[in-house]
Amino acid sequence: MTAAEIYAARIDAVRAQRVRLHSASPPDDPWGGSVAQRFRADPHRPLDANLAVLASYTRPEDVLLDVGGGAGRVALPLALRCREVIVVDASPGMGAEFTAAATAAGITNARFIHANWLEAEGLQGDVALTSNVTYFVREIVPFIEKLAAARRRVMITVWSVANPNQSAPLFHLVYGEEPAAVPGYRELLPVLWELGILPDVHVLPGIPLVPGGTLGAQMPQTPDDAVQLALQGQWLASHDHARARRLIEEHFAEMFTPSPEGFRPRWRQEAREVLITWETAQRQG
Repeated sequence: MTAAEIYAARIDAVRAQRVRLHSASPPDDPWGGSVAQRFRADPHRPLDANLAVLASYTRPEDVLLDVGGGAGRVALPLALRCREVIVVDASPGMGAEFTAAATAAGITNARFIHANWLEAEGLQGDVALTSNVTYFVREIVPFIEKLAAARRRVMITVWSVANPNQSAPLFHLVYGEEPAAVPGYRELLPVLWELGILPDVHVLPGIPLVPGGTLGAQMPQTPDDAVQLALQGQWLASHDHARARRLIEEHFAEMFTPSPEGFRPRWRQEAREVLITWETAQRQG
């Protein structure tokens, strides 16, 4: 099997397991509503250590494409440092949060394109960025090839333990089996190598307070907040929510450790954000 076939097989296994266990069809916009709200952040906030690294690769004259950029958590701060930012995302809920965040921040050089990246037409930038998206992309080769059409640079970020894989102990608790794991950087890099791309790989400096979580995320301060954190994510079917809450509450001492900072999730592995990047002019072939 090629690296791309192995990659696709991992995603097929995840999808098959979810269909078997979740039964009901996923919502039309699984990234909308309260999920989208969690991905919104103040564009004028000070750059965290990891976002500062991404910003260092951009130039004031750049057009930046953020593929799967959602509510603009990464793109909108970078819009303050670029000529233009274009977010391409298939979630209308994310688009609503992006527009609201950009308007509230007074940012006029950023726009949202509601489209699947592989179907979007007529878009090109100096820099193409995608953050925590490749875990879900089955057709990874055309996805990467379209990113690589950027005029100057591609940046891909993933976590050393892929975000969807962080909930494995919770998944096992609720469903009684190990979850199929989405592909991470170990599966992505061989795909790039097969395409003749030799990227630079950097472990970014920021360490999230919540292990494996978004940089800067605070630990839950109450037991109920901790349970709510555990219930977040697409690992859990909506019709299993009440049962999952009961099980997590029953096993709370196994799932969380109290600390001065809050309730530390024991079920999440320590993880670091990884940047995979290359200059498109340096592609090997």
